[in-house]
Amino acid sequence: MVSKPKNGTEVGSSAVIRDGYKRRFDLAIIVVAHVLLLPVFVVLWIGIPIAIWLGDRGRVFYLQERVGRSGKRFEVIKFRTMVTDAESETGPVWAAEGDSRTTRVGRVLRMLHLDELPQVVNILRGEMSIVGPRPERPELVERFSGDVPAFSDRLRVRPGVAGLAQVRGSGQTRPRDKLRYDNLYIETLSPWMDVKLLLLSVWVVLRRWLR
Repeated sequence: MVSKPKNGTEVGSSAVIRDGYKRRFDLAIIVVAHVLLLPVFVVLWIGIPIAIWLGDRGRVFYLQERVGRSGKRFEVIKFRTMVTDAESETGPVWAAEGDSRTTRVGRVLRMLHLDELPQVVNILRGEMSIVGPRPERPELVERFSGDVPAFSDRLRVRPGVAGLAQVRGSGQTRPRDKLRYDNLYIETLSPWMDVKLLLLSVWVVLRRWLR
């Protein structure tokens, strides 16, 4: 079972109050981005599913249980990047760079972070925010919480698609460092911080596109 944030109600309530702008911020960004970049999003929303299906005739989307705000579980939606039933023999494992289970289309989607695009649905549902700590799987949260007792402190706010840990670190950032980055984000939560991290995240992706 996921433990409650270590700092108790006081810190959690503070984060909740300062978190009030996020819903309007998220919806505004999604609408503006799709209006200004409509041709790009049309190509992505149509082209990516076709490419995935042509790759191995498998399903396009991948649903996976994650732990959200206050330990509430939800299913995150992503474009499938791995072979079907990739964990049928290994069980839940943390995906690594160069993972042999990743498909050819999936490697491109991961490199450009386009596999995260369907999480727009999670944001519209209110399960996620554009910017925030990345949501982890229940099994990994329990494992990391055993090594880093305060790991669940990051559950004080909605998880996000982009975050400080991803901008400063990588997909393989150690749980202890990830918690440090996520707590720093929570304690400095503001619209300006979200805009800054969103722009930095876009720059990271563009830099990979331009290589």
